[in-house]
Amino acid sequence: MPISKINLTSSVTGTMPVANGGTALTSGFVNGKDPRPNAKPLIINGDCAIAQRTAGPTDENSSGYYCVDRMKIALLNMGEFRLTQETLSSGNAYNAGFKKAFRIDCQAADASPASGDIANMVYNLEGNDVQVFKKGTSSAETYTLAFWVKSNKTGTAQVNLRDADNTRMVGATYTISSADTWEHKVLNYPADTTGAFGIDSNKSLEIEWALDAGSDFTSGAVPSAWESSADADRSVNDLALQDNTANDWAITGIQLEVGTFSSTTLPPFQFESKEENLRRCARYFQRIGDNPAMNGTATASGHRLSTGIRGTSNSQDFNCLLHLIAPLRATPTISTTNVNVRQDGNSKGLVSIDAVNNHGSHIMLGCTADSGLSVSNAVQLRFTGGSGNMKLAAEL
Repeated sequence: MPISKINLTSSVTGTMPVANGGTALTSGFVNGKDPRPNAKPLIINGDCAIAQRTAGPTDENSSGYYCVDRMKIALLNMGEFRLTQETLSSGNAYNAGFKKAFRIDCQAADASPASGDIANMVYNLEGNDVQVFKKGTSSAETYTLAFWVKSNKTGTAQVNLRDADNTRMVGATYTISSADTWEHKVLNYPADTTGAFGIDSNKSLEIEWALDAGSDFTSGAVPSAWESSADADRSVNDLALQDNTANDWAITGIQLEVGTFSSTTLPPFQFESKEENLRRCARYFQRIGDNPAMNGTATASGHRLSTGIRGTSNSQDFNCLLHLIAPLRATPTISTTNVNVRQDGNSKGLVSIDAVNNHGSHIMLGCTADSGLSVSNAVQLRFTGGSGNMKLAAEL
């Protein structure tokens, strides 16, 4: 670059010199600075690419995590959802780089919900990950939430930020203008100088997309300022998604940013590699064995899962050490499919299994076989078929 093309004044003042009259600012940067205090996106699996449990469809009528990792369904007496990890092949979200979405279909309708009925989608963040908002301090930061959404229904719907540590909330609304069309939404929320988030691995911030509800949740007003949580304010604007089985709603490209941004200043979505995305999801849920998030590969029959040794207190009890994909947030609850016990060439049934200790990179499993085991001889947990798996859940 010719020296005449370098802005020497900028060099002296510390501003990045730019050639040929260009700009040092890239998309989403503010005054030449990266607006993200964190190296990683706050939302894990915001592109909905990981679905360890199942890609669906799965029909559910109660609250829980069922399909796309980190996406929770909150459903109380509101019919039934059909949940799917949808594959995109066209549309605005696809053109923006998103190949997967979390889709909710109304599978069983409830056109006249009782007052206490509610249906929504939730994303939970632990306290360790939201300290960047400085909530509860005089330097508290504002929030920007962005996402792609599509529905057969048009209209205005509400998204709340809920502080689980201090029982506070704030809301904002978005409008779906065109049916069956991917639209990008950017919502701004004010800072809150009241109530700090806990610095721990428990739930602190909940993002709640209102989909449908009874009068207990619709009779108030959308809280544009932080307030003490009030059920009446949570679903003032929703899409009445459950009023007809023809209804559907889908989301992808979820991102949460520190600061106030518009659609033109919003930092670009941070796509992660599949490996890194899966590893971050594995803090909350791991499926060992056949896992649809790992190219759909099945587990060969007879594959050893873990090896342990029989305990001395009971001839059916033994412990196994299990190495993890990544450290879990907390001691998990465990369920198994097609897993049995094998010792000295003999197969036995698995009666129960629990996590005894959580050691970060590995956990100790306490297991019980359906019949006696030999003293001091090695015991194996083994997958018994191509669909064998163990699920470890440590969700918020």
